Amino acid sequence: MSANPIKEKISHIPKGFTSITPYFIVSDAIIFSNFLHNAFQAEIIEEHFENDVLVHGAYRIFDSVIEASQSRGEFPPIKMSIHLYVPDCDASYRMAIEAGGKSIYEVSDMPYGERSGGIEDPCGNSWWIATQQTEMYSIK
Repeated sequence: MSANPIKEKISHIPKGFTSITPYFIVSDAIIFSNFLHNAFQAEIIEEHFENDVLVHGAYRIFDSVIEASQSRGEFPPIKMSIHLYVPDCDASYRMAIEAGGKSIYEVSDMPYGERSGGIEDPCGNSWWIATQQTEMYSIK
């Protein structure tokens, strides 16, 4: 029996999230949060601090949500790789570099139908920034 039978049933997924949410554990969560904002205009959904340490953050980038936290003790930094579709990969690539990212490869047209470039963020994660140029997939 439910602890509160009057409580309205809620979804197992928070509103605005999808079933899969990338979760970054980074060496400096504040630097990472600033990078997300400056590189991709990420919206802060929530940031929770304990003793001036960012222990949990949720961020919206376009129509997707990612989460992040400061590495600590049993949770060491883990490098991740994200493929991010943006309206203008050239502009987003430049903004990511200006925000402190390092180029992995410069933006160019790819034989599989997108224009993309790669950067590494200040915490060592890889971002493959792309714009579809030809209709690549037909997922229903």
